[in-house]
Amino acid sequence: MLKLEIDTGLDIRTVVSGIAEHYKPEDIIGHQVSILVNLAPRELKGIVSEGMILMAENAEGILCFVTPSTAMPTGRTIR
Repeated sequence: MLKLEIDTGLDIRTVVSGIAEHYKPEDIIGHQVSILVNLAPRELKGIVSEGMILMAENAEGILCFVTPSTAMPTGRTIR
């Protein structure tokens, strides 16, 4: 599990994600990611998580971040 601090454009949220076997923390710093923020906070591994990172998985089980094809300003809505 990774504990991430994510700027949503409205606030900074703590998100606990199970992507540690796919990504090292230093490899994702500064990357634009898509997250769900309208979820109720949940405690995971003793840390309150305030969102969920959207990921895609291929047939081999490799995860990649769901991101816009063009960089967007922080806090934009996914429709």
